[in-house]
Amino acid sequence: MDSAFQYNKPVTGRQFLGRATELRAFANLLTQGENVVIYEPPKTGRKSLVQQGFFNMKASGAQFTAVQLNLLDVRALSELALRLAGQVLLTVGNTPAEYEQAAGELLADTHFAFDQTRYGNSGEALSLTGALDDGDLRAAFLLPYRIGRQTGVRRIVVLDEFQNVMLTEDGDRACQLLEEVFKTLPAELAGCANYVFLGSQVNAMHEIFGVKRWFWRKAERLHLPTVETRDIIEHVVKGFLATGKVIDRDLLLGVCRLFRDNIWYINHFSAICDSLTRGYIMEQTLTEALNSLLAVHEPRFVAIMNDLTTFQVSLLRAILDGHTRFSSAEIIRQYNLNSSANVRRLKDALCKKEIVTFDEEDNPVLLDPLFEYWVRKYYFNMSFE
Repeated sequence: MDSAFQYNKPVTGRQFLGRATELRAFANLLTQGENVVIYEPPKTGRKSLVQQGFFNMKASGAQFTAVQLNLLDVRALSELALRLAGQVLLTVGNTPAEYEQAAGELLADTHFAFDQTRYGNSGEALSLTGALDDGDLRAAFLLPYRIGRQTGVRRIVVLDEFQNVMLTEDGDRACQLLEEVFKTLPAELAGCANYVFLGSQVNAMHEIFGVKRWFWRKAERLHLPTVETRDIIEHVVKGFLATGKVIDRDLLLGVCRLFRDNIWYINHFSAICDSLTRGYIMEQTLTEALNSLLAVHEPRFVAIMNDLTTFQVSLLRAILDGHTRFSSAEIIRQYNLNSSANVRRLKDALCKKEIVTFDEEDNPVLLDPLFEYWVRKYYFNMSFE
């Protein structure tokens, strides 16, 4: 039986909260043949929205086949190409003979070949018979469209942790070739496939889609706001009632504020509370649950701080103190930041480490609400109001 507070997997159905507008936008963009980009901090609901979006589309009669790839461990363009082409190829037919025939027809004049041994050992369909070249990459990127047209069923390719393409030997080359595929797509292939780009590293994804502007006007970003506080409170109250427990709604307001309405943290926190008591949930229970949650994440937070230089720690302190004009002479002197040039380098460093992001007005935002609480209270011994 599923817990009332799921945090160990993407949620759908009754467990999915809010974001009705974003679900409609997601479905509409895909239906209209658009590619979609979603990047938010870890555990903010990207995968849940995609899964619920697919469920809603199927329920409304949409015909498509989803191909979902995780690029977390991809470090070479050959791995990207083989994984993409191989997974898409496996949506055609059901037997090795059919996969081999499809590879011969759809990937002719490339270095891709169906690999019977590899398929038998690992379930991966393809191998390379030579060095990967631009033609191979284009063929891999174009394959979902060709299969979608051949079968009459659109392919939707989800590339999770897409920012990791930049950890390969030439991520810009891959983006350039995929953008060329989008721009030169033959009319008969339009609408036969979509790409959904997901990423948990906000600054790295922004570098690709916002700074370098790869796929400009060829992929629409879908921003995910936090779930409404009232929806979260109702969800938590009902979850506790289902197990015979009661919690004061005012206490939950404080919980939502601490976690900045991050539903993953709140579900994890609530699950701990649920295990600690059998009746009315008091403030003492919340404190104990928070300490338990911090004990789980503290080693990660300590590692983050140990990885920072003294200057980077100083800038982080200035951010937590509420400053925004970090290059002013007063702030540089007060926090020993050395120079305005050094401040720019420090801001870039904190962004690359995905600790902080900066909004359109250049105001800093810590990406992880629990880390912000821990670093305030336990690292810098600051008050948390």
